[in-house]
Amino acid sequence: MTPRQATPSALPAHWTPEQALAVFECLQTLSEQLWTLYGPRIQQAWRDQLVRDTPSPPADPSEPF
Repeated sequence: MTPRQATPSALPAHWTPEQALAVFECLQTLSEQLWTLYGPRIQQAWRDQLVRDTPSPPADPSEPF
């Protein structure tokens, strides 16, 4: 799973501060519930993604290992 980049145009620009706060609070609650249920598996998936996306340094034949 690759992280998505947020695009400003994906959100309505006409929300009131109260509406934006309500959406923010809903997303924060959802995030907390996801972390409670899947925290260790999320961490492992994140580690796996970092390892997969990090290029290995080129091998130096003069180094022993």
